[in-house]
Amino acid sequence: MKSWISFICHLGIITILTSFATFDTRNEFRQQVPESLIVDTSVCNEPVFLVSRNTVDTEENRALFLGNRYHGFKEALAFKESRGDYSVVNTLGYMGKYQFGKGTLQLMGVNDPQKFLEDPILQEKVFQLNVARNKWILRRDIKRFVGKRINGTVITESGIIASSHLAGAGNVKKYLRSYGQNDFSDAYGSTIAYYMKKFRGYDISSVMPQKNPKI
Repeated sequence: MKSWISFICHLGIITILTSFATFDTRNEFRQQVPESLIVDTSVCNEPVFLVSRNTVDTEENRALFLGNRYHGFKEALAFKESRGDYSVVNTLGYMGKYQFGKGTLQLMGVNDPQKFLEDPILQEKVFQLNVARNKWILRRDIKRFVGKRINGTVITESGIIASSHLAGAGNVKKYLRSYGQNDFSDAYGSTIAYYMKKFRGYDISSVMPQKNPKI
């Protein structure tokens, strides 16, 4: 009788342990991409994290699910600029998903603002070229200041490039070389210090510096 009781107890313990060991990990929750976060593969060749269709399209969720490389960087910046709307024109005349002014577009070789607004692929190309251009202009400052702390924020390449999108490369140079004393504020109150902090830590090394790029 004692032997049978011992056998049954051991069998019960083995059964319990086996049930934990054979837990089916294949029944994971599988997520899908909502309409607002679907990526156009014609303008992006980086992998994208999948999100639930119940996920609310917010700045935080975009940062979480789109990753911290170039694609995540540009989508986070676009969300701040226009909520990702290719067709929007703000009260100051800045256009598109990334809110470019006519002067910058002309530097990029774009002379037809209406065509620019109607062509998402062109907008993506202009943004990437502008990143490459600002990397070239600020290449020495990137090398000098990345890793340093200014106004409580660790300076990163992505923070510098995002700030140059806001304020222009010249104003970013002034900010960095004055160690934050010479800041810039746009008409809506956004500052270089804010962009340095908000867009820090993205890996945008896939875009190489380029002198005077044009479409």
